[in-house]
Amino acid sequence: MSANFIKTDFPGLVVIQPKIFRDERGYFLEVFSEIEFSKAEIREHFVQDNQSHSIKGVLRGLHYQTDPMAQGKLIRCIKGEIYDVAVDLRIGSPTYLKHFCITLSETNQTQVYIPSGFAHGFCTLSDTATIVYKVTKPYSPKHEKGIIWNDPKLNIEWPISSPILSEKDSRLPLIDQTEHRFEYSQQLIAV
Repeated sequence: MSANFIKTDFPGLVVIQPKIFRDERGYFLEVFSEIEFSKAEIREHFVQDNQSHSIKGVLRGLHYQTDPMAQGKLIRCIKGEIYDVAVDLRIGSPTYLKHFCITLSETNQTQVYIPSGFAHGFCTLSDTATIVYKVTKPYSPKHEKGIIWNDPKLNIEWPISSPILSEKDSRLPLIDQTEHRFEYSQQLIAV
């Protein structure tokens, strides 16, 4: 796999820019290689692939699962463009309660690996967008949690002011009203 693995200020959160091979026929890229990810110290076992399609203005999130079903996610946008956000919920992390934002699109083909212990959400910037993502644990309704998208404590500068939300996402609590006690350990963070 030809890719650039870019470490961020958020321990364990990595931006992946794959090399795209283009010619008159179109393009080719590798989106996942266990060997290459392992060399980049992302040694996760992904158990499920998910796909989500949204119209412009939709905001999904901020979602996470509690232990022992906390999910690491490898996210990419295969159609359109999204604004992707991850909030560090790991107590003791140098970036605890800070957020990481990145634009993912079919044009840039950039991916982001978000380790467990983060809440995740995104909003659709294009007319429609389709994302695909790998997760390290299956969906577990019993462990599913969330934080309201516009929590003033998080101060996320979303590129939309009146998003389209699901009924469930519109009722998510503020972070101070949630269970989000993930422990941070430098030994567990390989990158």
